[in-house]
Amino acid sequence: MSRKQWTGWSTPHAGDEQAEQHYLIEPRYLAGGGDLRHVTEYLRACGWRDKSKTGGPVVFDSPDKSVRIGYDPFTQPGGWTIRGKRTAHQEAWHATFGRQTPVEIVAGLTDALTTARTAHAPNVWEPLLDQGWKTERGRHFTARSPDGDAFVRFHQSGPGQAHWWAGARNEHGRMWEATFTPTTPMHLVQAVSTALADPQPVMRPLGHIPPSRRIRTTSVSVLPSQLAAWQQARITAARAATWARHSFASNRSRTPPGARPYSGQSGRAR
Repeated sequence: MSRKQWTGWSTPHAGDEQAEQHYLIEPRYLAGGGDLRHVTEYLRACGWRDKSKTGGPVVFDSPDKSVRIGYDPFTQPGGWTIRGKRTAHQEAWHATFGRQTPVEIVAGLTDALTTARTAHAPNVWEPLLDQGWKTERGRHFTARSPDGDAFVRFHQSGPGQAHWWAGARNEHGRMWEATFTPTTPMHLVQAVSTALADPQPVMRPLGHIPPSRRIRTTSVSVLPSQLAAWQQARITAARAATWARHSFASNRSRTPPGARPYSGQSGRAR
């Protein structure tokens, strides 16, 4: 384990603040669950509605009520469940993440739910191969991390029955697993594989480090204001993206049918 002063964020005037000890953990898929607010506060900033009840599971609904995200620590095995309702363009679907799935990996999917889908065809394997994951073909098609501790797996049992799941394990056994129904939109599965393969470490506070020899930790000193600034930057980005989407949709709705953009030249449209 190494130790250093955290310099990843701009340092505000510290005043009498007392630095707190945190740890950067890699690989991220062995870092443990983390702070739920990494997911929930982003959703809140994107206009999702908090339907949680005091003392009960965490529940958030999308603005159009087509998707529900829940986290239940009170049942076994517990963890995250994301459900999408059937729409005119999408079959009903759901995905689950075990309780010890790092929130940064869960956020790969939940963040993607708040943005418009791109026109590019999703490729679940690409972000994994870009980070040196190895593929193997057996009963299932599998991609494994370079250390062999994480995987993404695919199996097609029939037409339209493409099953995906992912997970990670350390020397003590399986840490977490994620499953996706065959109807889960592929861009969401790719968003998870991208977050899973991300080589950047994740941060955990003192006392929340998984007991494993397979992780690498770097001790960092963090001021509370630094941590708050980093969290706020993520929230601000979510609010800005949401405002931009709503503004674009509003402007489109005001454009008269058949209207052409003004070119700004010679007072004529083109």
